[in-house]
Amino acid sequence: MVGREFGNGVRKIIERTGLTQRRIAELLGWQEAKISDLLAGKGGVSEMEVRELLAFCQATVEERSHLIALFLESGEKGWLQFPEDGVPDQVRTFIEHEKSAKKIIAWSPTLVPGVLQIPEYAYVVTAASPVIEAADVPTVAAARSARAKILDGSRQFVFYVHEFALRLQVGGVEVWREQLAHLLRVSVRSYISIRIIPASAGIHAGTSGGFYVMEFAKFPTVVYLETLNRCLFLDDADTVEVYETTLKKLAAVASDEEQSRAVIDNILEGN
Repeated sequence: MVGREFGNGVRKIIERTGLTQRRIAELLGWQEAKISDLLAGKGGVSEMEVRELLAFCQATVEERSHLIALFLESGEKGWLQFPEDGVPDQVRTFIEHEKSAKKIIAWSPTLVPGVLQIPEYAYVVTAASPVIEAADVPTVAAARSARAKILDGSRQFVFYVHEFALRLQVGGVEVWREQLAHLLRVSVRSYISIRIIPASAGIHAGTSGGFYVMEFAKFPTVVYLETLNRCLFLDDADTVEVYETTLKKLAAVASDEEQSRAVIDNILEGN
């Protein structure tokens, strides 16, 4: 994940020169594949070579400092970010990678998943956060709601949601009912699967907390976790396997899509 962020940063600096990757490689005496691997976050270059490339492209001191720090950190298994605004799901990195994922699988035990929240629901959730100042709530809530734009047929979505999350009346009865109705509306889209973990399932594999698993066309799968004011991205194979196993176990106890719609209907009807 850090390697990807590093590659994106270097790509922007290279584009700013107006030169092609091939031409830059020729001028540096490199194989073009070396730059391609670097931009893809695959490594294969030394710190000295990174500094040489950044100097050639006339990166600023601040840019070089930031990118070298990312390069040195790219061998770590996880990446812990400390967002200045204290809003984990508004971190630029998460939003950018959420947009570029080909498949997103989310497990949400306590609330409707963020990308499925209607604006009124998202506003109440934002206002309830202990780390967001009251003056910032409208802006942050609007940013959260804007994430719904990724709900299109260019990618696949699977949402596992606990029944308790559906029964939690967020924002009063009217908002809560509209939120459930919204889930029913989007659940019929061919690229969205909503599966409910029924309360009758009892203890299950997902009790440790919610998470996202994002799959990409050209990059390794990433697991995303968040707390009140921290975000953690993990892409090492062992960790990803743990969360993929958790998803398989959730799938084994979850209601199928039709049954899940029936659960939502029953809640709306007061059952």
